[in-house]
Amino acid sequence: MALRAALRSPLPVITCCGTRGKSGQAAASAAYCAELVRKRDYEGFLCTLLLPPESQTSVFALRAFNVELSQVKDSVSQKNIGLMRMQFWREIMDEIYEENPPHHPVALELAKAVQKHKLTKRWLTRVIDEREKNLDDRAYRNIKELETYAENTQSSLLYLTLEALGVRDVHADHAASHIGKAQGILTCLRAVPFHSSKRQVFLPVDICILHGASQEDFIRGSQERNVKDVIFDVASQAHVHLEHARSFRNKVSKAAFPAFHVTVPLDGYLKRLRKSDFNIFHPSLQRRDPWLPLSLYIQSWKKIY
Repeated sequence: MALRAALRSPLPVITCCGTRGKSGQAAASAAYCAELVRKRDYEGFLCTLLLPPESQTSVFALRAFNVELSQVKDSVSQKNIGLMRMQFWREIMDEIYEENPPHHPVALELAKAVQKHKLTKRWLTRVIDEREKNLDDRAYRNIKELETYAENTQSSLLYLTLEALGVRDVHADHAASHIGKAQGILTCLRAVPFHSSKRQVFLPVDICILHGASQEDFIRGSQERNVKDVIFDVASQAHVHLEHARSFRNKVSKAAFPAFHVTVPLDGYLKRLRKSDFNIFHPSLQRRDPWLPLSLYIQSWKKIY
């Protein structure tokens, strides 16, 4: 099976530089994207391995693009540098749709995906625009603001994944919207220990105020009830979105289900969060789920989400 083989056989780190011939360059850029996703988005890597073969390379390119953008905020010391990098990717999008992509491995693979599946440019540029807005180091004012960020990033990536699967359906898009929001919310939660270690807190301010939890409480890793209540409320909103997406599962084309494998790690994280009594700093939440590959395979076999 593709999933088992990929886990046993590490991919080489390959770049396009120095590769001879178009076929060699194509193989190198595809391998670069897959390796980048495996290193920086392991759950996304596993989910992509279970997609139909004709869509895998394109989705690896989409996920590699998302990784490149997500790394900007933490890799620059000044906002202006981050803005320049976002503009760099915005210009790459224009060049891709003009069928003149630069010799950058992610750009080359994205260009092939765009041509093969006629991907909607709006979703790609929306991810860039939203990531650019997020360069400001400030907390979300409310859960709605966090949901908007999640919709414009994670949901957009799912819309593109659906297109790569050949699915253009309003019900599938509706499910993707809610699943993307759930993913964005839980990504924010999962990053709390990392951000707290840097004396940063991005959780919705209104929920923190509601429970009387200060930024300092999160920075010092408090396990008091009010901090746990904040985490509970935010996680509950993610759960609501997942349940909403599943409420009209019978209306969604089965061809769309592979795009929604991401619900497996989301469910797994919510389960571990409940088990830890919503202590966001619990060590069990910082480790990879060893059962994730098997859980993904079972969901794929059952054809559910």
